[in-house]
Amino acid sequence: MAEITAQMVKELRERTGAGVKECKDILTQAGGDMNRAIEIVRERGLRVSEKVQGREAREGRLEVYVHPGAKMVALVELNCETDFVARTDEFLALARDIALHVAALNPKYIAASDVPADEVAASGMRPEKYYEDVALLAQPFVKNPSQTIEDRIKATVAQVRENVVVRRIARYEIGS
Repeated sequence: MAEITAQMVKELRERTGAGVKECKDILTQAGGDMNRAIEIVRERGLRVSEKVQGREAREGRLEVYVHPGAKMVALVELNCETDFVARTDEFLALARDIALHVAALNPKYIAASDVPADEVAASGMRPEKYYEDVALLAQPFVKNPSQTIEDRIKATVAQVRENVVVRRIARYEIGS
């Protein structure tokens, strides 16, 4: 078993946003393997997101993305539980990323459950594929297609330890 150094703890903390003690414990559990430790943090993060999912999110922020040339704008209302979290770097980065994503892919709905069943049937596509086209949370993240927007939100929830909800989205473009 490798000795857990302060540098290892610092690296895991920077890469995951987990607390110092939690990082040390996870590195010990992973036997000093950084990749395994990151995987454990992610697993625990998913458990955190499940725990906070039902809590009310009434604070947050409106994020605006204006495309260069000012011919298109995307608006996102992103909510969390406290105004303290709404001001954190992690939450602000998530809000900016989602606004940029909305500008780029123009989703019509927030969640797959919001899409009317008759619309899915009329599309002639497999439901999962159609949801990827029109539902924000199901779409591959424009900056990292290996994860969905929902995955990106869960990663932030694991860091801030509060429920985070996309309440509303809008995209306006001149001429359409």
